Amino acid sequence: MSAAMQPSLFDNSELGISLAALTRTAERRVLGAGAWVDHHPTWLSGSEVLFDALADSVPWRAERRQMYERVVDVPRLVCFYRENESLPHPLLKTARNSLSRHYRDELGEPFVTSGLCYYRDGADSVAWHGDDTGRSRTENTMVAILSVGSARPLLLRPKGGGESVRFNLGHGDLLVMGGSCQRTWEHCVPKSTKSLGPRISIQFRPRGVR
Repeated sequence: MSAAMQPSLFDNSELGISLAALTRTAERRVLGAGAWVDHHPTWLSGSEVLFDALADSVPWRAERRQMYERVVDVPRLVCFYRENESLPHPLLKTARNSLSRHYRDELGEPFVTSGLCYYRDGADSVAWHGDDTGRSRTENTMVAILSVGSARPLLLRPKGGGESVRFNLGHGDLLVMGGSCQRTWEHCVPKSTKSLGPRISIQFRPRGVR
């Protein structure tokens, strides 16, 4: 079933933005080693409205990180909303609640935190990694990523290397990584020399997963 045929959970016709209902007819891809991903193309309609609101209202910050003998800039802007913190747009709370209801039987708990990353152009990126800080290092879990703005590739590969799987995410697409994905697979958003527009990703996670 396409997103256009699904009833809307969040619909603001004045703003031209709507969030489709999640169904189990999403495109699930089994990756192996207990990992899987669900791809919901264009879950959010009118995503440019949300992108503009987040770009203007989120208190973005630049991070620096130790890299061998140097401290370097992290190539993206970030903001993290802990459990019970107010989110910067009402749609994010609706999206998080919808994900919690839809995946309740598989996940067994709600999504409670929201991390945001702002990729300003092709030079911004995130290296290969798994969200395996906390319980996800030893337990199955889920991380859901809603992408707004220009599309960017998100790649997944088996931990330690191997053939990668590619999703081009933007414009309201949703990708949910589940099962053992965070400890047996890695994902990244690679740099690009192409002229790319900005993208914001919103990551919804359960308690104790980063």
